Amino acid sequence: MEAKAIVKSARIAPRKVQIVLDLIRGKDYELALAIVENTPKAACEYLDKLLKSAAANAENNHNMDKNNLYVAECYVCPGPVMKRIRPRAQGRAYRILKRTSHITVVLKEKE
Repeated sequence: MEAKAIVKSARIAPRKVQIVLDLIRGKDYELALAIVENTPKAACEYLDKLLKSAAANAENNHNMDKNNLYVAECYVCPGPVMKRIRPRAQGRAYRILKRTSHITVVLKEKE
């Protein structure tokens, strides 16, 4: 039995999210939540909400015990890229890529 939560098209680059996901992968739910709340990264805002959502899904939809949960899987995939233009000298234009992420967290219950 597993509980999953997904955030689609989060306005943050995938490589920034990956740093924090590597910190919480395989950890207990409470420890993962503490790590996310005390890490000064922009991705932690999304991951805090996502972990709490996955725990709520586990508790309410699958009747799992919140104290026995751990982060079984967590991964990020690139979402759609917004393309913007930055004016430069002599009439040139540089492209700015505003990247988005699809973040997934899966919680399972310890045996």
